[in-house]
Amino acid sequence: MNWRSGTARVLPGIGVLLWAGTAQAAEPSSASHLSAFWVVPFAGLLLSLALCPLLAPKVWHPHYGKIVWGWALLFILPYGWFYGLGRIGHELWHTFLLEYLPFVLLLGGLFTVSGGLRLTGRLRAGPGVNTVILLIGTVAASFMGTTGASLVLIRPMIAINRLRRHKTHVFVFFIFLIANVGGALTPLGDPPLFLGYLEGVPFFWPFTHLVRPTIFLVACLLAIFYTIDAWHFRKTAHPGHLAEEIEKFGLLGKLNLLWLAAIIGVVLLRGSWRPEAEFAIFGVPIGPVELAADLAMLVVAVLSFRLTPREVHRANEFAWAPMAEVAIIFGAIFVTIIPALAIMREGGGDLGHWLFVKGAPDNRAFYWATGLLSSVLDNAPTYLVFFNLAGGDPAILTGPLAKTLAAISGSAVYFGALTYIGNAPNFMVRSLAESHGISMPGFFGYVAWAGLILLPLLFVTSLIFF
Repeated sequence: MNWRSGTARVLPGIGVLLWAGTAQAAEPSSASHLSAFWVVPFAGLLLSLALCPLLAPKVWHPHYGKIVWGWALLFILPYGWFYGLGRIGHELWHTFLLEYLPFVLLLGGLFTVSGGLRLTGRLRAGPGVNTVILLIGTVAASFMGTTGASLVLIRPMIAINRLRRHKTHVFVFFIFLIANVGGALTPLGDPPLFLGYLEGVPFFWPFTHLVRPTIFLVACLLAIFYTIDAWHFRKTAHPGHLAEEIEKFGLLGKLNLLWLAAIIGVVLLRGSWRPEAEFAIFGVPIGPVELAADLAMLVVAVLSFRLTPREVHRANEFAWAPMAEVAIIFGAIFVTIIPALAIMREGGGDLGHWLFVKGAPDNRAFYWATGLLSSVLDNAPTYLVFFNLAGGDPAILTGPLAKTLAAISGSAVYFGALTYIGNAPNFMVRSLAESHGISMPGFFGYVAWAGLILLPLLFVTSLIFF
């Protein structure tokens, strides 16, 4: 992709839309004029994300930006034609300023900080050590994100198990726990919960309402992992290979712990302090705290990158390409989801009636619908769709309908582990493991692992907690 020429073509169009959008800045959005036709670009984009990397990887990887933004234009151009540049300009600018920008800045901050942390050394590759590392990573995932925790711990886990003959299961459970389930307790952990936070869900709400099902899932998965790992270890271990695996552990890039604490502080400030004063930028009102938080997140990322020693970035094989891919893809997602969210906020038409019983949400129906779609589509927009289908009012969803929101939130995070495409870190862990000569299951092989081990636990979780 030619970034400079592409930017030169796109920026003038964006400027025209923003200028036109100021004319309708005060006009509230309404879905009364929208039909299900407007959701087609969103559905097409998500299907492209799910199928193109598997069916046409040689086309997808060099052209993914064109594909996803092609779907975005299939919404932008007809909408602008039928309802005017002012309307679509305001919708796009509102989405960018209040939803997309803070979302990408948080992910970028966590990506940069985690890329500057590196664990060194090795321990014995026994089941106890592997289980403890999985537990530590699972807890860390809620505070530095599933992507961040996976990036920090995947290489030490590879090094610790480098002489093990049977180690595929180690990295399958790594995906289950660190890349997915562990992100369920705070908005920092997984993108769906951060989107909920931006919608008005309190920062600590996921912890208070998801801690019990998360502990249940983690405990069961760790017990199953320990049993499998101990069996393989007893079968193949020998004293010689244990003795040469011990090296002192260390942490490089310690300053990034300070930047991680700063990110947590910024997120907490954004949600806990909401002064009444606000001003408009291109007709979209924004509070000074939100604007300051976005700026602070950017400053933290820049400081982390500039002050981290280059040798740490080299050792971690740090590159901006994964973050750029996330920013491009989620930009298109945030655009195409505009009509879907508008329709869901007004009841979803006939789309969501089967999720309700006598007008009340069926919690388990929301749990399975959100979860199964999150396993094959991106879990962040899936969360938003069902959040809005359940009413979209954070005061009600965190109060009388708390169990419904817990079902949506938990399943959006947990079910991401059912397939490689359910959550971004899944493919990353697989790729890094394979690059070090570790045999990982194919797409359907991994689904078989998840179907045999994780899916029954998710079923039991629904029965007990939702």
